[in-house]
Amino acid sequence: MKEVIRIDGLTKNYGKHRGVSDVSLSVSEGDIFGFLGPNGAGKSTTIRAMLGFIHYEKGKIEILGMDAQKQHEKILQEVGYMPSEAWFYPDMTVKETIKFAAKVRGVNCDEEAQKLCDSLQVDMNKKIGELSLGNRKKVSIVCAMQHKPNLFIFDEPTSGLDPLMQSVFFELIEEYVKEGATCMLSTHVLSEVRKYCNKVAIMKEGKMILTDSVSHLLKSSAKHITIVRDGEEKEYYFDGDLNDIPKEFEGHNVTDILIEEPSIEDIFMHYYEKKED
Repeated sequence: MKEVIRIDGLTKNYGKHRGVSDVSLSVSEGDIFGFLGPNGAGKSTTIRAMLGFIHYEKGKIEILGMDAQKQHEKILQEVGYMPSEAWFYPDMTVKETIKFAAKVRGVNCDEEAQKLCDSLQVDMNKKIGELSLGNRKKVSIVCAMQHKPNLFIFDEPTSGLDPLMQSVFFELIEEYVKEGATCMLSTHVLSEVRKYCNKVAIMKEGKMILTDSVSHLLKSSAKHITIVRDGEEKEYYFDGDLNDIPKEFEGHNVTDILIEEPSIEDIFMHYYEKKED
């Protein structure tokens, strides 16, 4: 499968503030790639380096076969980027803002923009300053999607959207991916990763701690165990030999036990805590 994003050994230092260290990952054409990690993990720094917004000390980044530092202007023509917080001119109408974003790219996106506004229930006649956070998010989504790019990069796109609009957003993503696009999704919402992503990467404290397919993670032999012992209910993630489970309960008065497949949340927390050092 053709690589759309390739990062090898990315390192960016900010002095006393954490940057990223030796980050490597690849995203293939047609992927919906979940990029996970808490605030400060290095996700936004990685994305900014990918788009040529910041320079970095070490490593190599190729986006759509182009060098992120040398060809960032060409890359931006092929990418639909939505930052976590989008700032628009408050006195412009939604329609003016969307047309302005298209004009910057030198393309006419009127037809696609109208389709997106209809799907997301965007009022094109309102001024930006009159919009709620959720409606500003919708405008940002339209601006990122209207030119039908080969690669989408979204940073926390669904925060502020109601559940219905979250579903519509992902329906649009899946539609574009079926037409040949690729999507990188930075998110805190693990349920979105489970439902929509096929690959995932987890960052912590500026380092990559896991890259894998979501299906492989969910096929793990690990179990989520809920147990009532000694009068208390406890939950934990067990990834050892299932034959060793009885040993876990020796010396305890066990009155109830439930063994289930782990959720994506269980798996995320397991890998995140496991890598602490």
